[in-house]
Amino acid sequence: MVIENFTPLLSGSGGLLIGSAAALFMLWNGKIAGISGITKGIFAPCPTAQERFWRVAFVVGIMLGGLGTVLLAPDMTALSYSMSLPQMVLAGLLVGVGTAMGNGCTSGHGVCGLSRRSDRSLTSVLTFMGAGFVTMYVMTHLLNIARF
Repeated sequence: MVIENFTPLLSGSGGLLIGSAAALFMLWNGKIAGISGITKGIFAPCPTAQERFWRVAFVVGIMLGGLGTVLLAPDMTALSYSMSLPQMVLAGLLVGVGTAMGNGCTSGHGVCGLSRRSDRSLTSVLTFMGAGFVTMYVMTHLLNIARF
């Protein structure tokens, strides 16, 4: 992957929007915007239909945002991957297992947990970022099976 249009302003704006969305979600709902926990809650026994509804609406909204980006700005999403569909599915499943084992994901631990100065979130972020760096290095430089 080549990032041609990187600017600190765009990156900072994106971070500000993500942080603001997480803060507003916490303010309005009293809940952390952890995507894996929200998604897990869809399939768990929820106390009310309203509880399940907001979770489904949240996940559908994320997917519609991605679809909107693809439709409105196709140049921004034109990436090529050297991995096959089964490899991507396996990678997604492994990420799901990892978020279950780590009791959270990048949004829950990285965005919300670190801003609350949670030691558990700091440990989780350092662990999954370190594992990600090592995995990417091994796949691209040692095994030569992933090229972006």
